[in-house]
Amino acid sequence: MNERKVLTPAQRRALLSTPAGWLACGFGSGLAPVAQGTFGSLAALVPWLLLRECSLPINLLVIAVGFAIGVWACDVAGRALEVDDHRSLVWDEFIGQWIALLPALVAPWWSVVLGFVLFRLFDVWKPWPIRYLDRHLKGGLGVMVDDVVAGIFAAGLGVLALALQA
Repeated sequence: MNERKVLTPAQRRALLSTPAGWLACGFGSGLAPVAQGTFGSLAALVPWLLLRECSLPINLLVIAVGFAIGVWACDVAGRALEVDDHRSLVWDEFIGQWIALLPALVAPWWSVVLGFVLFRLFDVWKPWPIRYLDRHLKGGLGVMVDDVVAGIFAAGLGVLALALQA
C-alpha cells in the first residue's frame, strides 16, 4: 500500500477503534483530508498549553514517555494499515512539535509561532540527517525519529533566534 493512499472508511474506523490507532493518528487530527502533518502539529498545541505550565524536567519526561509510546502506537497502526509511515500517523508531529517548543517554555509567546513554523519547515524540508532517517528507519521507530530530529533542529534554531533577539 502506498503511503499517499487515502484511507478507506473501514480503515479510518479501524484506526480510531484501538488505543494505538487513536494515539498514532493524533486523536483524529491525522485524518484531516489535506496537510495531515500540519493538522497534527496544530493539535499538538492543545496539550502543549498544559505542558507549558510544567517544568523543563516534566516536559522532557512527557516527551520521552510520549516517544516510547509513540514508537509502539505507530508500529501497531502502521502494521494494521500495511504502511510503515502513512500520512495519517501524526503522533510523531506531537512529539517533534513539543521538542521544538521547549525554548518557548521560558520565552515570549511569539516564540510559540517561531517554534511551530520552524518545526513544520524542518519536517517538510527534511535536510540531512532527517531525510536519511525518514528513508532508512522502518516501523514505529522510523515514524518517530525523523520528527524528533526535526524538533531538535527547530529548537536549536529557535534558541539561536531568541539569543540574537535579546
